[in-house]
Amino acid sequence: MSDREPYEPTPADFKLIFEDHKVGAAILEKLTQVFARPAVVQGGIDAVLQTYHRDGSRRVLEYIVAQINRANGVHENEEG
Repeated sequence: MSDREPYEPTPADFKLIFEDHKVGAAILEKLTQVFARPAVVQGGIDAVLQTYHRDGSRRVLEYIVAQINRANGVHENEEG
C-alpha cells in the first residue's frame, strides 16, 4: 500500500480530458447521447422510476460539465 494521498482531480483536469482532448470530447459526447435522456411522462409509477433512473445517469454528466465550466471561469450554484 502506498502512503501517498490520492490525487484529487481539478476542474482543469476535467477540461483537459473532456474538452481539450479529442478522444475525451468524443467520449463525453457519446456518454451524453447514451445517458442524457428526457423524463418519461407516461406509464404511472414505472415512468416515475424510469425518470429517477435517468436522472441519476444524467447527474454524472452534469458534474463533468460543471467541472469543465468551472475551469472555463463559469461558476454555477452547486448542490452536493
